[in-house]
Formats: sequence, C-alpha cells, structure tokens
Amino acid sequence: MIVRRGAAAALTMALLTGTATAGCAAQQRTAAQQEGGAVPGVTGTTVKVGGVLTKTSASGYSTKDAEIGAKARFERANAEGGVHGRKIDFLGAEDDGQDAAKGDAAAKKLVQKDQVFALVPVHAPNFGGAAFLEQQGVPWFGWATGPQWCGTRTGFGYNGCLAPKQGDGSQTWWGRQMADLLGGAAGKSVYVQTTDSSGSKYGGTTISQSFTAAGFTLAGVDSGLPAAAPPPDWLPYVNKIMTSDAGGPPDVVVSVIAGTKFNVGLYAALKRAGYQGVLTDATSYDAAILDDPAGAKALDGVIAAPMFEPFESTAPEIAQLKQDVAKVAPGQRLTQHLAIGYWAADIFLDLLDKTGKDLTREKFLNTANGSYVYENPGFGRIEFPKDHTEPNGCGALVKLAGGAFRVARSMKCFDNVPLK
Repeated sequence: MIVRRGAAAALTMALLTGTATAGCAAQQRTAAQQEGGAVPGVTGTTVKVGGVLTKTSASGYSTKDAEIGAKARFERANAEGGVHGRKIDFLGAEDDGQDAAKGDAAAKKLVQKDQVFALVPVHAPNFGGAAFLEQQGVPWFGWATGPQWCGTRTGFGYNGCLAPKQGDGSQTWWGRQMADLLGGAAGKSVYVQTTDSSGSKYGGTTISQSFTAAGFTLAGVDSGLPAAAPPPDWLPYVNKIMTSDAGGPPDVVVSVIAGTKFNVGLYAALKRAGYQGVLTDATSYDAAILDDPAGAKALDGVIAAPMFEPFESTAPEIAQLKQDVAKVAPGQRLTQHLAIGYWAADIFLDLLDKTGKDLTREKFLNTANGSYVYENPGFGRIEFPKDHTEPNGCGALVKLAGGAFRVARSMKCFDNVPLK
C-alpha cells in the first residue's frame, strides 16, 4: 500500500508538473505571438483600424465627416508605402447615434468581432466605450471633448484632455486669442452659455477660466438649457444674458453647445434683442451653414474657435490636407469634423512610426506614454502622458463675415493654468 501511495503521489506530482509546464508554455506562446506579430489587427503588411462617430443624432449634430478626414490621411500614408511596410486597413466608422450604450457596443464590435488594432477616429460627445477600451488596452484617437478621455492610458485626444480635473492644467488659449483679437480684455465681460449635458457644463467651467485667465470679467454662466433639442422659446435665456453685466449685456457671449441649430437659435434671438457684442463658439466653423440663409444670417459675425489651423490658412500643412481630401473625396466640403479625423489619424500614424516595425499594442502604448512629443502647425503640439490630463493649449480663431470665413487668429499655443 505504501508503494502504491508513493506511486500515486509521484503520478500526481508528474501530472501537476506537466500541467504547470503546459501552462507556462501556453503563456510563453501567447507572449511569443504578441512579440511575433499575432497581434489583433496586425499582419506583416497591414494594420486594421476603425472608428466610432456620431453620424446621426436627434438634434442633427453629426461628426460623420471625420471619417473622410481619417481616410484621406490614411490613403496618403498607404500611397507612400505605409508605416514600416504596413498599410492601414481602414474599416470606416460606426455610428453611435449620440448614445453612450451604442458607442460601447460599437467599440466592442470593432475590437471583438472586427479585431482592430486601434480605434481611429473616435469623435462622439457621449462616447460610451472608454471603460471597455481601457480595460482591453486598445488605443483610441479622436477629439477628447468629454471626461471619459481623461486620465486613461489608452485614449489619445488630438488636442489632449478637454475635461481636466481640479488642479490639472486647463486651457487659456481661447480667452487669450480673443483678448488679442479685441485689443485686450481689460474692462470687458464674458457670459458663458452651456446646455445641461455633463460635457457642456464641464466645458463651461474650463472655458470660463480661459477667459478670466486672459483678463475678462465673468458676467455669468448658465447651464439650464436642455441638451436634447433647442427650446421653443429663447426669451428666458436671452433676457438673462442681456442683463448679466450689472443689468446690461456682456461684451462677449461664449456658447459651449454641440449643434448648429442651438447656436443659430441663440444668436438669432440675441440679435433680435439688440445684442451688439461678440459671439463665439467652438462649432460654427462649418461651411454647410452657408447653405441656409437664415442660419448664415444668424451666424454672421460669429467667431469660431477651432483647435486646428483653419482651412483658409496658407500653411503648407493645410495645402497638403486639401490635396489629400481631394484625392479620396473630390468636391468634399472641408469641415471641422473632417479636420479632427485627419489630425487624429496623423498622430496615430506618427506613433506607429515611432513604435517601430515590431508592433504590439503594449509597445505602442509604451511609446505613446513615454515622453511622446509631436508638433505640427496643423494642430499645434501634443505631449503624452501629460496631455492625458490636460489640453494641448493650442487653437485658432475664424470669423464668418459676408458669407465667407477668414482667419482671425492663426494657430497658437499658450501655457495652461491649474483648473480651479
């Protein structure tokens, strides 16, 4: 019996040892596959990517043109031979309908079913796939308009994090560019209008500080505007604005609202009330508004604040962008969303190049988060990991006047200040 128990124990030990060895071997094979090229979305000749956009929404807000911008940049890279011999296999973009749950489902489809290496571009105000992508270690690139981008290791806004936490760096460029345009901020007041969405309200906080850091006096901030659709009556909001500066109107009204319909309604109502000050927002740099006479009239004189060099610029990088877009979409109108897709793709390509031929997600993320700096006159500069928690501090101003856009202030970068 003792011999049999000893034999059984030896057999058990052998089985356990064999199992452990097999487990170690499996782990080694998995690691070897990652190192050797069996990486999701990566072959010896291609890197597969796809995006998530808000192509449709109840308010009419759409970022669909970001798909064209990304495609244009990827096509040029492919025409030049790809990155380290790999061409970009761009699947296009899923539509989240401005719904967080749909965005999460779209991200999971791209990663689990389509097996993409990264998500490019992601341009959706209510994107819901951030937690999943962070947990899976999947890189994603786009416009970091919400807090879901910030503090991650995998999310890369082409302009950094636009929803920093208190104490982290917050942008001053919009206020400072506007102060330069108006000949100084001394004695001038600003009123900030947002909707009741979390992203819009947070933007109201950071942008208010951008203007006060530049020397403007804050007349007020209102976040009571419903985000689902423009209100049937703008009068309550207009009355509040028109009496916000010691009973009179402010010198500058900043709209932190995603949607042309909202801004057209707000600006038209303000003009009817006799407002003579400056109107500015981040979304009205859109040639499509010129097709609607009423919308163009409401937005005439508005100063938009894009976080990229305007299309009207003579910079060589903008000429290149126009050439790239014309090749993939002849006659395509140049829009802010198109530019965001283009520059997000440009940064992704630069990081692919810097990571090298031996490509894995982990190596890519280590490169991106290892004191990565990239400057381009098209969008300014980007620095990671710093810009996971603060914006890149760069932007331009464009004015609509007489049915045409013109550069009011070219791209410039300013130092951030801690968010209070």
